[in-house]
Formats: sequence, structure tokens, C-alpha cells
Amino acid sequence: MTDPDLWLTPGRDAGPAIDALVSSYGGRRAGLAGLVAALPHEGRRLRRTLSPGLAARRSWTWQGSDRRDPRWWPQGVTSSADAAAGAAEAPVPGRVLMVSWYAKTMAGDPTPPGNQGSRISVVDLEARRYDHVLLVRAQADGSWKPLQVHAGGIAWVGSWLHVAATAKGFWSARGDDVVEVPAGRRAETFGHRWVLPVRRGHAAGSGEGVEPLRYSFLSVDASPASPASPAAPAAGPELVVGEYARGRRTRRLARFALTPEGAPVVGDDGRARPLSVHDSGVAGMQGAVVSRGRWHVTTSHGPWTPGTLVTGASPDAADPWRPRRWATPMGPEDLAVWPGDTPADDRLWTVTEHPRRRWICELRVPR
Repeated sequence: MTDPDLWLTPGRDAGPAIDALVSSYGGRRAGLAGLVAALPHEGRRLRRTLSPGLAARRSWTWQGSDRRDPRWWPQGVTSSADAAAGAAEAPVPGRVLMVSWYAKTMAGDPTPPGNQGSRISVVDLEARRYDHVLLVRAQADGSWKPLQVHAGGIAWVGSWLHVAATAKGFWSARGDDVVEVPAGRRAETFGHRWVLPVRRGHAAGSGEGVEPLRYSFLSVDASPASPASPAAPAAGPELVVGEYARGRRTRRLARFALTPEGAPVVGDDGRARPLSVHDSGVAGMQGAVVSRGRWHVTTSHGPWTPGTLVTGASPDAADPWRPRRWATPMGPEDLAVWPGDTPADDRLWTVTEHPRRRWICELRVPR
């Protein structure tokens, strides 16, 4: 485990610009609670199905147009169990997932603005319904721009949703800022009924000679095993960050302290610094979580071969990782953990990205 000179610098809160955007769409925030309340009667249908993967316990798939869509690709996953970490109660009732997607640029797209950015799907597992929320950057005049990030991982903690932005760090939005777009104006949001403006960015930085950390994916450790430190006096959850890489590029795993409300803990210099950084991640990591002190990592082998789930007690051990081939459907991406009352009841969640092979998958936790 190393402790290089790495940090995150929170940007300015975009509250005034968000207020202007809300006013431009009628002056009312629906909020995440309003969106979830609308899903049982107005959402898109989620279908139970079977999927490949030796660790797969239950699987769901999107409605046909989303399952086949060549533009939008699923990436990150987080849950209302993450959101409730350290909180008195979950921000929404029931069993809810969020899944991030990024848009590919298609032939005929205008330049600018280029592609459509990124979005979040809010999934009600009990109602088997979902809907998409376009992620945007609000402008002072009430307009917006698409959030142009890969969104390889997301972490929902309290009212905060953190969205990975690779070399740039990550962006943060608040669920209360979800806005419903009037029906007559949805062409300008690429058909999306809902938009969520980000509040602020957290810019990645590093000292001289230190390779900047890439925020490829994110997850929440609701019961951190890290010891308390002066940088993290609050007993909040931790944010797990990892780098996708093959070849000689770094593939580090890092942990940041979060406040009980879900924001990164910053020091006197106004920067958030990692509690720990591990150098020995797995090649081709797509997602990583910590469950009861054990690490679990996904790797993908393309659109035709089921994915691998890699498990280890510590990335710093001499032989830390145990791979389980064919554990997930083909194309696994990010991971989230849903803790149960006992270790046997714990579950992992992943999403897969390839068109016509797109699943939301609940996995058994290897022990």
C-alpha cells in the first residue's frame, strides 16, 4: 500500500445555475422521490430473465429498445442500500438501483454538441419499472450542456450521487435536483422526461512525479474497515475508487473518507486525500467493491465470453486475488454490494454493456 501525493479539489457549487435551469422548466423540482413515485404507473418495463454466469442468482433486462440501443451503453451501478449507508433512513422507499450509461457519437450527430453525454436509469426492482434521467451541466442563463463523461461507475450516498469522470475525477449531483421536463420540450433533452444537473466537480490532482489517479469506477463501502484518521474523524462510509488498465498503466485502488451525508471529507487545505492507495489491482478491472472486508472485482472478456469475478482479502497480500471464471454474464461493468443480515445473505450487483446481451444481475458473494 502506498500513500502518494494524490487529491481531489471540490469545485464551486452550481446552485444558482441549477435554480435558473429549474425556472426555465417551470420552477419545480420533482426530486428523486417524485421520479420513483411515478415509476410504477409510468415507467418503462423491466423484465425478469435468465442470464449466463455461474454466480448469477437473478437477472433482469431492459425493454427492447434499450436492450438493443447502439448509442447508449450501461456502465455503473449503485443501490438504495448504498444510499442508506450511515443514514437514519433510505432516501427513497423500496429496493431501487441506479445505472449509469454513456452515449456514443453516431453518424449524423451534430458537431457541436457532439454526443448526448451520460444518463442515469432509476430502477424500481419491486415494481419492475425504470426510467432514464439525463445528466447535465446547468448554465447561468438557464440552459444546459450534456455531462460528457464515460460514467464508468457511480456511488449513491445519502442525497449525493457521484459519477466517475476518469482523468477529471468525478462529478456530484443531488437527488433533490431532479427536474421533470415539460412534454413539449423533450426533444431538446433527446427524449428524456427527466434531467439531473450536477452540483459540482471534484477535480483530480497529483504531486510532481506522481501518476494522476484515474477515476474509472466507484463504489460505496458502508462498513469501512479503515482505521480512523485525522483526515476522517466522522464515521461515515468510504468511497472506493479504481483504475481500468491493461499493459503497463497503473491499476490502483483507493479509498476516500465520506461525511455521513456522503460528501468527500476535505482537509484544512480544501482538498480530499485518499485514506489508502493500493498499487496491485487486477488488469482490466471494470468495477470493485468491499464487502465485510473482502474485495470483489469484475473483469470482462468481450461480448461473447462470460466475465470473471475476482476476490481477495487485501490487494496488498503476496497473492491477493482468486479469479472465478465464467461467474458473470458477458460484458460485466461496475459492481455494487447489497448487504444482508448475515454474510450468506449478501449480494453483489453488476450490469452488462453489450447490445442484446444487457442484464442487471444479482450475484452470489464468493466466500
